[in-house]
Amino acid sequence: MKKGLLLLLALVTSGALFAGQNHTIDMTHRMVALAMQVGVILFAARLGNLLFTKVHLPAVLGELIAGVVIGPFALGSLWDGWIFHTFANSPVGVSPELYGLCTVASIVLLFLVGAETDLRMFMRYSAVGSLVGIGGVLISYVTGVATGVYCLGLSWTSPTAILMGVMSTATSVSITARILSERKKLDSQEGVTILAGAVIDDVLGIIMLAIGMGMIAAQQSGNSVSWLNISGIAARSFGVWVGVTSIGICVSQSIARLLKPCGSHGEVAVLTLGLALLVGGLFEQANLAMIIGAYVTGLSFSRTEMGIMIQEKLHGLYQFLVPIFFVVMGMMVDVTEFLNPSILLAGLIYTCVAVLAKIIGCGLPTLLFGFTPMGALRIGLGMVPRGEVALIIAGIAAAAGHKEVLGVAVLMTLLTTLVSPPLLVFAFNIKKRGHQKEEDQNPAPTAVYHFPNHAVTNNMMARIIATLANEGFFTHQIDPTADLYQARRSDMVLTISGGEDTISFSAKPDALPFVRVVMKETIAEFEGILEALRKPITEDSHLALADTTPENKSKLPATKLAVLSRHIAEQAIIHRLTATTRDGIVHELLTRLQQLGYLTDLKRAEEEVLYREQVMPTGVGSGVACPHTRTNTVTSLVCAIGITKEPVDFSTDEEGRGCRIILLTLTPDTPGSPYMTFITAALTVLRSEQTRQAILSAPTAAAIKKALLTP
Repeated sequence: MKKGLLLLLALVTSGALFAGQNHTIDMTHRMVALAMQVGVILFAARLGNLLFTKVHLPAVLGELIAGVVIGPFALGSLWDGWIFHTFANSPVGVSPELYGLCTVASIVLLFLVGAETDLRMFMRYSAVGSLVGIGGVLISYVTGVATGVYCLGLSWTSPTAILMGVMSTATSVSITARILSERKKLDSQEGVTILAGAVIDDVLGIIMLAIGMGMIAAQQSGNSVSWLNISGIAARSFGVWVGVTSIGICVSQSIARLLKPCGSHGEVAVLTLGLALLVGGLFEQANLAMIIGAYVTGLSFSRTEMGIMIQEKLHGLYQFLVPIFFVVMGMMVDVTEFLNPSILLAGLIYTCVAVLAKIIGCGLPTLLFGFTPMGALRIGLGMVPRGEVALIIAGIAAAAGHKEVLGVAVLMTLLTTLVSPPLLVFAFNIKKRGHQKEEDQNPAPTAVYHFPNHAVTNNMMARIIATLANEGFFTHQIDPTADLYQARRSDMVLTISGGEDTISFSAKPDALPFVRVVMKETIAEFEGILEALRKPITEDSHLALADTTPENKSKLPATKLAVLSRHIAEQAIIHRLTATTRDGIVHELLTRLQQLGYLTDLKRAEEEVLYREQVMPTGVGSGVACPHTRTNTVTSLVCAIGITKEPVDFSTDEEGRGCRIILLTLTPDTPGSPYMTFITAALTVLRSEQTRQAILSAPTAAAIKKALLTP
C-alpha cells in the first residue's frame, strides 16, 4: 500500500506541473510533455500491476484499467490541469507522439510473440490441435462479425464488423497455462490440446487480420467487396503471408550468420528488431498491418539459434514498452460511450458470444478424438481468454476512425480474462474423465529436484534452459510470473516448473532418463564454476575483520552505527551460550529468534545457515564468527548475538578457530535490505580489541549491546 501511495503521489505531482498550460504550443514543449507523460504512464502501469496482482488478477488488466482512469476521457475530462487531455484532430484521443510510441510497442510485442512461437510444433501439431485452433478461429470470426451486424446495425462487409470478427479470434493462453500448471494438468490430454490449439490459433488469427486488412483497403480504394472479391482478397492476403513467412524461414539462418559479426548479442538482437520494424513498414505499404510483418519476422528467427537470445536481450525493452502499450490502449477508451445503452449492450453481448464461440468452436471438434463432453468443455474454457492481440487490432480500428470498437475490445478482454480462470478451475474440480481412454488421464511422471534456497534455484533454472537450448530444444517461457517453461525437440516435450527451492520436470516416461542426464551435467558444470570461484577467495579471505593498523582506525560513521542500533535487540542477545559446537550454537541462536517471533520456520532457517557455512565458513578471525544467510523465513533483517564460555571452532582454517563472539544475521531474500551494510558495520566495530574484550567481560546482555554501540 505504501508503494501504491508513492506512485499515486508521483502521478498527481506530474499532472499538477501542467495545470493551466496551453496544450498546443511549440515542439519543445510537446517533447517535454511526452517525456513527463511516459513517466506518469510507467508509474500508473506499475500501480495497476501491483494492485491487481495483490488481488490475484492478471497484471495486464491492472495496466489497462490504469490507462482508462488516467486517460483524457476520465481524469482528463474532470481535471483541466491534468497532463492527459483529448488531443485535437486525433481519432484515438491521445497525441500522435504517444500513439506512435504505442505502435512501436505493439511491433515489439508481436515480434517477440513470433520469436517465442514453436514453429516445429506448428508444423507437427496433432489433428485435434489443428481442429481446435481452426474451429475456434472460424466460429469466433463469424459470431464476432454477426454481433456487429445485429447489435450495431453494420453490414457484413463493414470495416468495423470485420475488425470485430478478427478481434474475437486471438486467444491469450498464458493465464490458462498457469492454471493448468498449478493443477498439474499442463501435460494432461486437455493441457496438451489447449497448447497445441493455441499455436495454430495465433497463426490463423494473424492470417485473418491480413485478410481483414486487405478487405478494408479494397473498400477504402473504392472497390466493391463481393463474396468473389472477398475470396480473391483472402487468397492474396494468405499468399502474401505464407510467401513472406516461407522466405523468412528459408533465409533466417543466413541472416543470422550475417548479423553475428555485427557486435554483442544485445546489439545483434537490436538489429533483428530493426528488421522487424522494416518488414512491418513494408507490410503496411502492402495494405496489411505492421504487426503482421513483425510477427512474421519473429517467427522466422524462432527456428534459428538466435530465437532465445532475441527474447532474452530484448526483455528489458519489452518491460519498458509493453506496459506503455496497455496503458495507452486504456487511455484511448472513451468511457462516456458506455453511457450509451446500445454500445454497452453490444459490448456485453459481444463478450458472451466470444466466450461461447471458443467453447463451441474449440470444444466440439475434440469429441471426434475421444474426448468426453467434460474434456471438451475444459478445452473450450481454456481457449476463452483474449489479450494483447485483440487490443492491438482494436487500436488499429480506433486509428482508422472506428473508436467504438476499442471500448468493446477492452470490455471483452477484461471480462473474458476474469471469467475464464474460475470456470476452468470449476470444470477441473468436477471428478469426471476428460478422455475416453483411462490411461490418458494419468498425469505425466514428474522428477523433482530440491535446492537449498531460491538463489540457487534461479541459477540452476537459467543453466538448465541454456543447456536445453544448446541441445537443440525450443524453450518457451509459458508464464514468466510462475517460472514455467516448455522445451520441445521433435517428439520430446519437457515441462519445467521452478518453485521457491525446487525445479520439477514433467515428461513422458521415456524422456526421464534424458532429464536425469541433463541435471547431472548441469550440476557438474555448476559445481565446476563454484570450485573455480572458491580458489581466489580461499587464497585471500574476503570476509574478515578490517585492518587494525593505527592509520586505519577510525570511529564508526553515525549512519552505520544507526544501522546496528536498529537491528540489534537486547532480547536477542544470549550472554552465555550453553551449546559447545558450531551447529548447536546456530540452533540455540535461531531458537531465540523464533521465541521472539522473528522466525517462521526454525528447521528451514537452520538448514540454510549451515549450508552457507559449508559453502564458505564465516569465521572472521580474532575469536569472532558471523554466520549469515538470505532466507524467506524472516520478513526483515534480524540479528542474534551469543557469547560462548569456551572457544568453539567454526572451521579448520585460522580465521574460524577459537570463536567466542557469535553474530548471527538473517535477511529476507528480497532487494532493499541493508544486509551487507549491517555485516560491514558489525565487523568494523569488532575490529577493536578493546570492544571485543568489553563484550567478553560484559555481565549482561544490556552491557553487550552497550559495548557494541559505543562509538
